[in-house]
Amino acid sequence: MNTAVTEQPITLHRAVPATPTAEARWPVAEIEALFSLPFPDLIHRAQTVHRQHFDPSEVELATLLSIKTGGCPEDCGYCPQSVHYDTGVEAGKLMETAAVREAAEAAKAAGATRFCMGAAWREPKDRDIEKVAELVREVKAIGLEACCTLGMLSEMQARTLKGAGLDYYNHNLDTAPEAYGRIITTRDYQERLDTLEHVRSAGMSVCCGGIVGMGESRTERAGLIAQLANLEPYPESVPINELVRVEGTPLADTEKIDPFEFVRTIAVARITMPTARVRLSAGRQQMDEALQALCFVAGANSIFYGDKLLTTGNPDVERDRALLGRLGLHARDVSHT
Repeated sequence: MNTAVTEQPITLHRAVPATPTAEARWPVAEIEALFSLPFPDLIHRAQTVHRQHFDPSEVELATLLSIKTGGCPEDCGYCPQSVHYDTGVEAGKLMETAAVREAAEAAKAAGATRFCMGAAWREPKDRDIEKVAELVREVKAIGLEACCTLGMLSEMQARTLKGAGLDYYNHNLDTAPEAYGRIITTRDYQERLDTLEHVRSAGMSVCCGGIVGMGESRTERAGLIAQLANLEPYPESVPINELVRVEGTPLADTEKIDPFEFVRTIAVARITMPTARVRLSAGRQQMDEALQALCFVAGANSIFYGDKLLTTGNPDVERDRALLGRLGLHARDVSHT
């Protein structure tokens, strides 16, 4: 005898808190409950949410170029670009405009629609911002969306970048507030939130996510997602990174996160931030194709491809194209948006 199964309704949005003391849109306990769902139920829920807001076969292709590598004074425990650790990464100068333009043109030719520029600074000087603004104008002239990650920004610096045409600014929260001090001591959580506020005030879109697999508990992973999902508004772009363990950094010997737990993190990000682009970011090169496919099913719809993700090489363009083709996925077309 067949028995009908009644599914619980999918909650997409909750009322935005009217005051800072109001109940959070997504309490940590509710996010933990999502993490604890049976895997098929969680994936079904995430896929349902995904289809309500996106073409499920579309993937945004972005390229990230390190325009200034190494020499960062921060002590982020995962980062080979910190001056505090001996990782073999040497400090370099800001790339010249012509070289950045050449890289952006190559990215566009390979199918990328967003070009992200990263610089290893704690906080750029105003003269640095003027130089980056010139690079932003070059990227925009090519016809690409432009994104930067440069460290902490002042309100005026954010306005300068917006004036140059910058579409997105990336500034990750990295982990939950209670885990932050184990990873970074040279800045505090509020400084990250302040930069996000400056970016919002300038009128730019926010790219903000975190890193999982740094020894955090599931509760702390839920805390990271809660911080992101309860931002008002939540980020338009949410990169979910898996720790890339680099010899010489304090986190080099951290136990690798269970792959299904990583997929769960993607799914929970999709459910709690329905209209965000959830990006499968650092660590993707270490994933087999089946795991990447699961991440797409769980709601990831953006990847970095075709170049180097800061100091970490990404799969080459042809391999990525072949995988997307086998999965029946296609690149996002921004020509009509």
